Amino acid sequence: MKARVHVMLKDGVLDPQGEAVRHALGSLGFDGVGGVRQGKVIELDLADGTSEKTVREMCDKLLANTVIERYDIELA
Repeated sequence: MKARVHVMLKDGVLDPQGEAVRHALGSLGFDGVGGVRQGKVIELDLADGTSEKTVREMCDKLLANTVIERYDIELA
């Protein structure tokens, strides 16, 4: 079983990496990019039957900083 966790900064939290990417895109001639938010994707290979609740516990305890980040889980 696989799980994919998408971790992004919460709205209102400054994203200096995203701002650097937005600036670089403008420098390369890509106009019209108003904002960039950068995040991460974590792929987990899990034992069959692992619950979404268990994956949420992993996120809450280690994979995401829930003070400033939000996450979404895809199970496959």
